Amino acid sequence: MKHKVLVIIGDATETVDTLYPYYRLIEGGYQPVVAAPEKRRYQMVLHEVKPGWTITKEWEGYSIEAEVAFKDINPDDYLGIFFSGGRAPEYIREDEALLNITRDFFAKNKPVASVCHGVEIPARAGCVKGKRMATVAKCKFDLEICGGIYVNEPCVIDGNMVSGRTYHDSGHFVGPWIKMLDEAAAKLGKK
Repeated sequence: MKHKVLVIIGDATETVDTLYPYYRLIEGGYQPVVAAPEKRRYQMVLHEVKPGWTITKEWEGYSIEAEVAFKDINPDDYLGIFFSGGRAPEYIREDEALLNITRDFFAKNKPVASVCHGVEIPARAGCVKGKRMATVAKCKFDLEICGGIYVNEPCVIDGNMVSGRTYHDSGHFVGPWIKMLDEAAAKLGKK
């Protein structure tokens, strides 16, 4: 039986932020489980700062099916968790079930990964104090106001947390997170 790993999304989650780790999990022998506020189909978006622009432009991306609602998750059923970016974290970071799930993963030192705006969820859950993390520059304030330490690098590892700035960093931070999942699975004797 494959280890399950949560992929946290909501409407307007960033397409590449989500799909790159999703397929890398499958490639690594894991079962990614997409989780959201409700069990339904969600619209993803594409984000890019166009040349000459100072803000992010957004286009509609693919859609993705959430297999489980936050309220129905038992964190003990999952080996790790991934917080995708896009605008979704801004809207789902107040979901009490999601905050409790997040705190559980940190309390049990399970492998956690975050990209871009995904930092807003562990920050809101009170899990980033003293942690070095990468995130998109515009979320530096969100991280620092919650006690985290902003690092402008493509991959930052601090304890059980692996983070990247944007999907452009996926090739740098997703591999080390999967390695962390492999080590956690090996400790359980099931991989």
